[in-house]
Amino acid sequence: MTHSIKRGVSLYSFQEEYFLRKLTLEDCIAVSVGFGALGIETIAEQMMPGFPDLSDDFYRRWDAWREQYGFQPTAHDMFAELKLYPDRARPTGELVEDLKKDIDHTARLGATVIRILAATPAEVVELAAPYARDKGVRLATEVHAPRRFSSDWFASHFEVAERVGPDVVGICPDLGIFVKRLPKVLWERSLRDGADSDFVKRVVDVYDSGEDTSTLQDEAERLNLGPLEQDIALQATRFIWEEPRQLLDYMPYIHHVHAKFYEIDDSGEEYSIPYQEIISVLKEGGYDGYLSSEYEGNRHIQDAFEVDSVEQVRRHQEMLTRLLADED
Repeated sequence: MTHSIKRGVSLYSFQEEYFLRKLTLEDCIAVSVGFGALGIETIAEQMMPGFPDLSDDFYRRWDAWREQYGFQPTAHDMFAELKLYPDRARPTGELVEDLKKDIDHTARLGATVIRILAATPAEVVELAAPYARDKGVRLATEVHAPRRFSSDWFASHFEVAERVGPDVVGICPDLGIFVKRLPKVLWERSLRDGADSDFVKRVVDVYDSGEDTSTLQDEAERLNLGPLEQDIALQATRFIWEEPRQLLDYMPYIHHVHAKFYEIDDSGEEYSIPYQEIISVLKEGGYDGYLSSEYEGNRHIQDAFEVDSVEQVRRHQEMLTRLLADED
């Protein structure tokens, strides 16, 4: 099937190596481009010290990197500082002004999308939309587990998108809403930590069969199990499986996709997320934006293995290349 879907990388994927100073911001860009992923999604708070008050020198370096490596800035990930005041909600006007700074930064990078944090109030997005339109920036609220398309939360944000128009306001689906099997790196870590193997198997079986996971914590308590079992039961409630064909209902509003993954194994496949099925739906719907690799397996293996985010992203990009080339 002919399509215009493009490959990119969220630099969030390299948080481990960046934190340990194994990779610089420029290194993260160079690695991604080396895999043929020319769309670069950035995390300013994580990798651009001084944000939002970045110097002209920083932006000059950024422009030089764009020319040197030939990449396209795709999205800036914003974070709403919702809890600056411990005793009251932060005023809406302040949140709007902060979002305008994110919009300015996104435009200056040469990107066209802001990933709006799911916790950002819908009214903040709506109030900032005219400013974003003037700057040529689209506001894409992240649809992230455990939030569902059927939730009141999604309804409130989608109502704003419909009022304002998909040319400015839309969504950024995170593929973590399509977790069909509980991530293996998650429950393997639980076993290494010493959780009861029978109960871990029970949690995995309940999740993978599509049963209700909300009762698992009560079950662990009834069995007089400890904090490790309580934790895996709780974590299972934070993953969800949505039917990928639901994406077809929102295609005009999908401005960016977080291609979440937890592990690409030696066979080149993602254990938890049915990528072939999802990409087929995106092709069918005419999606023409970026699939931005977002590796989140590192936190589950740090106890026993050296994290190699670069290798994981390489494998993920190979998988995307193969699936995007496949005829459906």
